[in-house]
Amino acid sequence: MKRLTYTIIFSCILFTGLTGFRTDSTPAKGEEIQWLTIEQAYAKIQQEPRKVLIDIYTDWCGWCKVMDRETYKNPEVISYINKKFYAVKLNAEQTEAITIGNQKFEFLKQGQKGVHQIALALTNNQPSYPTTVFLDDKFQMIQPLPGYMKSKEFHEVITYFGENYNKKESFEDYKAKTYKTIYTGK
Repeated sequence: MKRLTYTIIFSCILFTGLTGFRTDSTPAKGEEIQWLTIEQAYAKIQQEPRKVLIDIYTDWCGWCKVMDRETYKNPEVISYINKKFYAVKLNAEQTEAITIGNQKFEFLKQGQKGVHQIALALTNNQPSYPTTVFLDDKFQMIQPLPGYMKSKEFHEVITYFGENYNKKESFEDYKAKTYKTIYTGK
């Protein structure tokens, strides 16, 4: 009897240990943000208008990598971005020219590195990495937001712009009232 009790207790502890560390925040295989180039997003917007979310990063940016690894892997973030935005990954130090419509943007060499003109334009000449830029469905600037954001705060931001709450109320009011009523439990 004692042996059976120990076996049951050990089994319960083992089961709890194995399932207690399982994380549901990792997206299932194949579920990831459908990243585009900025040229692809511009072309798509001509056919099917949609807002654009641009992740401006550099290869050396540590917080950019954390945001890629954590924020952009969150299932709610992935689902919402893929549904509401054309998502663009833009390396601020890429050297290839970018043409949007009839406007050409070039890489500007500065010392050993440099910055791309389009990254400067999208950050109002104040580059910071990461910066998330929101454009409307006509490819016009809504807002650049510099800095790393955790999944929950990023979800608040993307739903604020994605549902046009930015035209109705302040972000602070949205976070305090509207977001909590729509996205309970997030």
